[in-house]
Amino acid sequence: MKILVASSEVAPFAKTGGLADVCGALPIELAHLDHDVSVIMPAFRQVRNCGQNIKPTEVTFSLEIGDRHLSGRLLQSQLPNSNVKIYFVEQAELFDRPQLYGDKAQDYEDNCVRFTFFCRAVLQWVSQAVLPVDVIHCNDWQAALIPALLKTQFSGDPNLASIRTLMSIHNMAYQGRFGHGDMPFTGIDWKYFNWRQMEFHGDLNLLKTGIVFADAVSTVSPRYALEIQTEEYGCGLDAVLKQRGDALHGILNGVHYDLWDPAVDRSLPQNYGADNWQNGKRVCKRVLQAKMGLAQKADVPLIGMIGRIADQKGWDLVAKVLETRLPQSEEQWAILGTGDPRYEALLVSLAERYPTRVGVQIGFSEPLARQIEAASDMYLMPSLYEPCGLNQMYSLKYGSVPVVRETGGLADTITDATKENRVAQTANGFSFTNYTPADLAATIERACQLFMDDSQQWQQLVETGMRQDWSWRQSAKHYEAIFQELLT
Repeated sequence: MKILVASSEVAPFAKTGGLADVCGALPIELAHLDHDVSVIMPAFRQVRNCGQNIKPTEVTFSLEIGDRHLSGRLLQSQLPNSNVKIYFVEQAELFDRPQLYGDKAQDYEDNCVRFTFFCRAVLQWVSQAVLPVDVIHCNDWQAALIPALLKTQFSGDPNLASIRTLMSIHNMAYQGRFGHGDMPFTGIDWKYFNWRQMEFHGDLNLLKTGIVFADAVSTVSPRYALEIQTEEYGCGLDAVLKQRGDALHGILNGVHYDLWDPAVDRSLPQNYGADNWQNGKRVCKRVLQAKMGLAQKADVPLIGMIGRIADQKGWDLVAKVLETRLPQSEEQWAILGTGDPRYEALLVSLAERYPTRVGVQIGFSEPLARQIEAASDMYLMPSLYEPCGLNQMYSLKYGSVPVVRETGGLADTITDATKENRVAQTANGFSFTNYTPADLAATIERACQLFMDDSQQWQQLVETGMRQDWSWRQSAKHYEAIFQELLT
C-alpha cells in the first residue's frame, strides 16, 4: 500500500506532545511491513531549527483561502534511521512563528486559516504530482479537513478519487473549534455547515468534520474508543462517535524501543535489562538521589512523575495526597514538569520543607526524564482521563512499576497487582478506579507496602513488566489491517 501520514507534529522535527512520537514512529513500522509510506506536516519554525537535514523541492503551492492569496513550497527530509520521506508545507506568514499553535496566553487567531492551507496544500500536491496514494492517515483536528475536502471541493478530481482516509483522534479535548465566520476559509460549500456534518453549537468544528467525512476513525486505545462514546469523555461529540461506532477502532500507541530501552539508553549512569535490573536500578537510584538532593536510601520507595502538571494528569489528587502523606510516610518523590502555577508553587514549597524526600525540577529535560524513569521504583499516573499514555509503557520497560488510574490506555496496559493476578503472574502495576484522593493514597500505600515487605513479589512484578512487548510493531499491524479493509 501507498500511505501518506498527515500530521501537525512529527518527532524529531516538531513536538508539543505524544502526537509527535506517534507520527515519528508509526510510519517507520508501517514501512517495515513493506508499505510505501510518506509523511507530511507544516514547516514550522521549530522544524527549521531542529537540526535535521531539510532540502527544498521544486513543488510550489498557490491557494485562495477566503479572500487571501497564499503561496508556498514543499520541503523534504527523511525520518531518522529510516527510508521514510517526510515533506513540509512551507508558508512563512502562517508557520514561521515562535510556537506551533499559539503563545501561552491563547491560540493563534488564524489557526483555521493556517491548517486549512495545510490540508488543501496536501491535496493539491497529491493531485498535481499525480502522487500514488491509497490511504491518507489524518491525525487530529489540524489534518481533519482532508477527508471533507476529498468528498466535497476535490470530489471531481480523478487523481484523488480512489484515496481512502483514516481519521485518528489523539485527544478529544482538542477539536479545532472556530466561529462560524471561519467557514469560508475552508472552501467548502455552506450547505455542509449543518448539525450532522461541520457545525457544532453554532461553531465550525474541524475534528467533528473529520470524524463525519473520514472512511474510518481510530483513537489511541481500545478503552478510550469506548469512553469517547459516552457523555463523560466525549467532549460533546459522543453522539457523533456513536453514529460512527462501526467504523471506530481503538489501537494502542506503541513504544519505540530503539529509543526507549534502559539497556542502551545513553542518559543513564548504568545500563541494565530484565536480567540485571536490580543492580542497574540501584546505581541509577543512588545517582538520581544525589542529583536531586534526596537521602541516599536504597530501601525507601522512590516515586517518579514526569510531564504536564495539570488537573487532567491527576494533580488535584496528587497535591492532596502529598500534603497528607509527607508528614507521616517515608517514600521519596522525584518530579519533573511544568504547568499549572498553583501546583508548581506547591511543589517548590514541599521541596523546601522536605528537601531529602521531595526532589522537584520545574521545566523539562529529556535526560533527566529518562534518569527518573530508570531510578524510580514506581511511576505515578493518576490521570482524570488518558487517551493512551506512553510513560506507563516506558516505565514498564525501565522497571519502574506504574501506579495508575484505570482509564483509557492506562486500563489497557496495566494489570493491577491483586493477589490473584500476582499468583497468575499477569500483574505489572497498581491501579484504582474512583477518582478520589483516598483511593489514590490507598493505592500508593499498597504499592509501597509490597515494595518494602515482599522483595520476591516485587521482583516478579518488575520483570513481568520489563518483558512485555508494547512496541510499535504490534500497533502497526492493526493499522495495516484497517487500511487493507478500507481498500477492499
